[in-house]
Amino acid sequence: MSIPLIDQPTEEKLVTLKDVSWEQFKAIEAQLEENRNVRLSYLSGVLEIISPIGEKHEKVKSTLGLLLEAYMRELGIRFYKRGGYTLEEPGYASGTPDESYSIDTEKEVPDIVIEVIVTSGTINRKELYKPKRIPEIWFWKSDEIKIFRLHKQGEYEEVNRSGFFPDLDKSLLLRYLAMSDQYDAVTEFVQAIRRK
Repeated sequence: MSIPLIDQPTEEKLVTLKDVSWEQFKAIEAQLEENRNVRLSYLSGVLEIISPIGEKHEKVKSTLGLLLEAYMRELGIRFYKRGGYTLEEPGYASGTPDESYSIDTEKEVPDIVIEVIVTSGTINRKELYKPKRIPEIWFWKSDEIKIFRLHKQGEYEEVNRSGFFPDLDKSLLLRYLAMSDQYDAVTEFVQAIRRK
């Protein structure tokens, strides 16, 4: 006898809670530790809970990562994929990027974090990573990539190109990110890089 499948929700839902202490946040985080479909972000008393992480989010995240990794391999840029592990400033901020990379050498704090935004929240994601002094934050939202670079004054400023990849055109990335077939997108992206 087969059991009918239950339809799973595909649209991300966002819940924002205010005036949450660090201790309360850590207790909630511990309760949801085993649930991979829930993503928590905390900044100065504000807790955001996103669930479930949708199909579009995962496709953009994985394709963007594959494109970026193909670019680095093609140009012989050493990189260390750090994944989506939680970056935390105890008592103040906790966030998990979708992807992160250290460039040239393996580092405790990544050089680049990537955030795929499908459902916008109230937390300023740049402020979330500022305590760790992440050099670059890349945001994908609504078929657009924005790159923010940390300056000596400790503030993020939007830039047209990555400081790590000054020759990488964001519009080229977006063109292949928009392709429906991930394998073809990476293959054709590499060919385009070789032609340049």
